[in-house]
Amino acid sequence: MTDAPDRVPAAGTRFAAVLSHPARRRDVPPGVDPDEFRLALLEDTYEVVAGLELVTPALVLDPPDQPDAEAVTWPGTPIVREATLTGAFAALHALGAASAALVAPDAPDLPPLLLGKLFRALGSAPSAACRADGAGRGLVALAARLPLPDWLATALRDVDLDTPDALTRLRAAAPRPGLVPQGPGWHRLRTLGDLRFLDPGLEGWESTRALLEGHPLAR
Repeated sequence: MTDAPDRVPAAGTRFAAVLSHPARRRDVPPGVDPDEFRLALLEDTYEVVAGLELVTPALVLDPPDQPDAEAVTWPGTPIVREATLTGAFAALHALGAASAALVAPDAPDLPPLLLGKLFRALGSAPSAACRADGAGRGLVALAARLPLPDWLATALRDVDLDTPDALTRLRAAAPRPGLVPQGPGWHRLRTLGDLRFLDPGLEGWESTRALLEGHPLAR
């Protein structure tokens, strides 16, 4: 299910959609409100995708009713209400996307260049993945041409970005491993130890930076 903007993008548009799953467990720095922390990460990650050129930003909600998450987006942002990656990709295709990337909500300092590399990889493969660094693994983002090939749509019924061996499982489901190339990896902020990856000298992640002010980053 989607909430489309007033003007539906033309076919061939690239989409980058951030996933919002508030029930997923995430460690929170002492003294920081869990909901405020979740929304700060989400807002900064959304700002990354919203800043991409020639890419339409979107938000994927599970559960479907998240007014606080919707509030971090720009007016007219497509809202997708789907519980699976397969459903999210299908909904974005229905909005006119020929390719899309789904992005984890806890990568506030993700370099836009890495998403650009995923889209470029789709020129020679039906999908491409940005693997998560550190404990927990999984993926930071998954991009695909749309509509999804049957093998990928089937695999994504049981795999999401939090699945530790997601890349291995997707490659095993593909007719050949090269159909899921891997771009440069990046980190997600799922544990307190992951805060050490944040670089105060790196531009962006303003909401997360402001919330953590006065709370030293783990090293």
